[in-house]
Amino acid sequence: MPDAVIITRPRAQAGALAQQVAALGREVVLLPLLEISPLPDQSELTAQLAQLARYAMVAFVSPNAIDAAFAHIAHWPRAVTLAVLGEGSRAALARHGLDDGNARIVSPRDPARSDSENLLQSLDLTALAGKEVLIVRGESGRELMADGLRAAGAIVTTVAAYRRRVPAMSPALRTQLAGLLEGENDWIITSSEALRGLRSLVGELGSPDAVVKMQQQHLIVPHARIAETAAALGLTRLTLCGSGDERLLAALQSRP
Repeated sequence: MPDAVIITRPRAQAGALAQQVAALGREVVLLPLLEISPLPDQSELTAQLAQLARYAMVAFVSPNAIDAAFAHIAHWPRAVTLAVLGEGSRAALARHGLDDGNARIVSPRDPARSDSENLLQSLDLTALAGKEVLIVRGESGRELMADGLRAAGAIVTTVAAYRRRVPAMSPALRTQLAGLLEGENDWIITSSEALRGLRSLVGELGSPDAVVKMQQQHLIVPHARIAETAAALGLTRLTLCGSGDERLLAALQSRP
């Protein structure tokens, strides 16, 4: 049995999963690989959210985008479609009172490919031609969704709702990371950006052995794009489980 389960989500989103993993009898270690913070100037975000009813659809790129936006939303216009990338985002919407019973929510059909490409394939792009669409995202990110919607004739506005960054190396993080690499752990990785950040942090440890030890760890990832990032980084011991905490937990339980 592996030593521990390393949960690498932002700290604010890790609690519920950590409790469920602990209930399985596994040791849990929180290692947030992305730090999420509000924008210093939120005027553009609040301005866009004040006129939600003008949009045919609002797309949220992550649970972070949902949580940041709904801090400024009192009521969701029923006629406006919500587009999200996975079960984590659906759960975030549910925390804010929205589900399939009271809102039209669209997400990728394939839970193993909860990304922009498959969200675009799940949308009725013809119906969005000539309509206004808002994308709520972080300060930086891929343009694929916006480009795909524009190519279909939609009028797209993007707005930043938060900023994210990989934590800087500190003495405490150095000690924690080096210690984790000494064991055989299961690492839950839910973001390609977080995975690239992890690889960079391991490189900062300054030991070739650290990179080799990281490549020997077992990753559990919910999306095929994260699996592709892992393979590109030489991390080949992984389980692709599909989107949602239930699938992450099932993957853990299936480990020998």
